Amino acid sequence: MIWIPITIAASFAQVARNAAQRSVMGGTGPWGATLVRFLFGLPFTAVFVAIAFALTRGEHPRADVAFWIPALLGGAAQIGATAALLTAMKRAGFAVATAVQQSSIPLAALLGWLVYGERLSAVGWTGVALTSVALLVVTWPRTGASGDQPVSGGLFGLLSGLAFGISLNAFRQAGHALEPAHPIFAAVFTLIVVQAVQTLALTLFLAITSRATLVAVAKAWRPSLGAGFWGAAASAGWFIALALAPAGQVRAVGVVEAPIAAIAGRRLFAERLSAVQMIFGLIAAAGVATAALG
Repeated sequence: MIWIPITIAASFAQVARNAAQRSVMGGTGPWGATLVRFLFGLPFTAVFVAIAFALTRGEHPRADVAFWIPALLGGAAQIGATAALLTAMKRAGFAVATAVQQSSIPLAALLGWLVYGERLSAVGWTGVALTSVALLVVTWPRTGASGDQPVSGGLFGLLSGLAFGISLNAFRQAGHALEPAHPIFAAVFTLIVVQAVQTLALTLFLAITSRATLVAVAKAWRPSLGAGFWGAAASAGWFIALALAPAGQVRAVGVVEAPIAAIAGRRLFAERLSAVQMIFGLIAAAGVATAALG
């Protein structure tokens, strides 16, 4: 059950990372802030890999096709999810965007039913319905309750949740394919491989489309170090938890992120949520947990 405190710690680190990324997004834009997460997280992730290797004595990892396909799919989904989440935070507010992003489990359940014909229990579908209604209430436009574009922000939050749901399962599959005998080492090794590919791909993309963004990222290196550290810590926690437990259970425990983000949004960004939003945000978190466990 060690994965439970690891998941809770990762949730705290993720809120800290999101806050740090939002603080630099004004100068770098969402894609630049997304790059910050991967680029400045690499040195810290390398330290985590060294520690994991020393503790677990992982063997030589087998990076074959079974590893690379889910790793690259998860990496691409995570890039899109991060950019969508940052956009949602700007339009709908820090706490609201984080709450809506928790929709990854219900959306993944719906996608699995529509595309793969996977079945969900009655309890699981109850969680999906509960979450859907609660998220609709949370993101419904109301003056002064959230950001200046709550509806579009909510849509970006939903997109982020779906992409994060895809990446969670993909990374779990990649880690198992890489080194099943040493799950913790496999988790952080998978993380550094994915982060390196993400950094390279996003840097090349911005070098072609927006060199000014790369300059802005370089200038914001001081605050970006914090985003890199918290991002590496959060990702390492999630990857290790996913190596030790099913994605649904990990995501269910991870809903603790929503109330943490609400507190952070109030203290760091002076955001205020209405009583209705706070109540239905908690209901949405409960719905995610129900869907995940169902």
